[in-house]
Amino acid sequence: MSKRSATEVNSSSGSHLEPRKTPRSESKRKEDAADDEMGEFEDGWEDEYESDEDVVDGEQGKGDDSMDVDDEVMPPIEESEEPPQAPEAFIPGVHKLGKDEILEPDDSVYIMRHNMTVNWPCLSFDVLRDNLGDQRQRYPATVYIVTGTQADVAKNNEIQVYKMSSLHKTQKEHDTDDEDEEDDDALDEDPVLEHRSVPHLGGVNRIRAQPLPASSPLPPVSQPYYVASWAETGKVHIWDVRPLIEALDVPGYAVDKSRTHTPAFTISSHGRAEGFAMDWAASGGANPSALRLLTGDVHAKIFLTTTTPSGFNALAQPFASHTSSVEDLQWSPSEPTVFASCSADQSVRVWDVRAKGRQSVAGIARAHESDVNVISWNRATTYLLLSGGDEGGIKVWDLRNVKKAGTAPDPSPVAAFTWHTAPITSIEWHPTEDSIFAASGADDQVTLWDLAVEQDDEEAGPMDATEGGREVPPQLLFVHQGQKDVKEVHWHPQIPGAVISTAYDGFNIFKTISV
Repeated sequence: MSKRSATEVNSSSGSHLEPRKTPRSESKRKEDAADDEMGEFEDGWEDEYESDEDVVDGEQGKGDDSMDVDDEVMPPIEESEEPPQAPEAFIPGVHKLGKDEILEPDDSVYIMRHNMTVNWPCLSFDVLRDNLGDQRQRYPATVYIVTGTQADVAKNNEIQVYKMSSLHKTQKEHDTDDEDEEDDDALDEDPVLEHRSVPHLGGVNRIRAQPLPASSPLPPVSQPYYVASWAETGKVHIWDVRPLIEALDVPGYAVDKSRTHTPAFTISSHGRAEGFAMDWAASGGANPSALRLLTGDVHAKIFLTTTTPSGFNALAQPFASHTSSVEDLQWSPSEPTVFASCSADQSVRVWDVRAKGRQSVAGIARAHESDVNVISWNRATTYLLLSGGDEGGIKVWDLRNVKKAGTAPDPSPVAAFTWHTAPITSIEWHPTEDSIFAASGADDQVTLWDLAVEQDDEEAGPMDATEGGREVPPQLLFVHQGQKDVKEVHWHPQIPGAVISTAYDGFNIFKTISV
């Protein structure tokens, strides 16, 4: 991966941290702010002369009614040419919100930013591929996702396919009059949120969509597009959501409920044990007969389900080397029989489905000081693996240094960051840039990082060293805030730089000037 200096990044992206803090009483709607654009005039000379009623000539003050006019004329008071004070960047862990203060996002550092609320919390989701093209930059944008709910009672839960359209660009303060006219139509409009759903018994712990190769079209409506849901009941259900996408795109399309409202397959291998870890792999492109699904549960067991021309096949023998709950799973992007896992037993393990005994072939026994919650395998530089822990730490591992468990000391991570102050809840490499990743934490932050940024001591900016006594890593590109207890974050594979996150209060979709 190529390297670039921290000052190169800072000069192009502005401040690392975009929100500013504003007293709640001063937070207004845009139209109100426009009516009072000048604000309150402040007289810089106010304390240096008296009011008109008190101005009296020294000699005429002896009772004479006549008045002399001072020949010396005061120069006119000129408005100050000093620029207004820049908004203060709010840095988590350094600044604290005062009473009646809220965070106000700085839209000048966003290319796109939208918030969307839903009826029930959706704590896991996945991005669905579409036929709108790859590497698209035009606005308004449209995205499709699949998610599952955490409703009040088990029977009220659903699998939902959302179409988010009319995602316009964010009006930025530095927009100029010479911008393309077509961009003027892509600013500051309300997004449109539509969805189709199917009933799902029990809350959805995690949901993942069948992988489709890059640049491949969406399967025709006659073919399945599978998603898998980890239910709190201990079951893993596989659904065909392709007709639901068609219903969002084609007015009047009638969904065949016998195809969509009943799972195509249910994995019962885990018994009643709940789970969260799950990942798909495909070795034959969009061919459904080549799909493989891994699922891990709280009893430390991992099961493999495969597909054949006749349907799904859940293998009975589990993979078992962990001693506590399996928290996340990732297939290798380059070796079709290899996968990695992480666990509440603090370890990261590497497996090969061909190995006898269903035991891991290598691992890091103590990857973090506490539970290892999430991992992500780099798709471009395939020896790099990210991990995020319950202590808030993020680590980057070189898998070439990972040996068989018990044969050598644990390797050291090639990079480690302790910016987050609460458990890491999600982590994901950028789909095409091998040095960039996104992470989310229970500290209400979504962070964007670039490992290619190096510290330049001679040209370091004011935030490159410390801020308020806390070190700000130069690799930290951006901090997105405003959601409560963020649970999952994903890059959109077809819109470069677009990030989607979900939390208890709904979805955010945004694109920053830093990536």
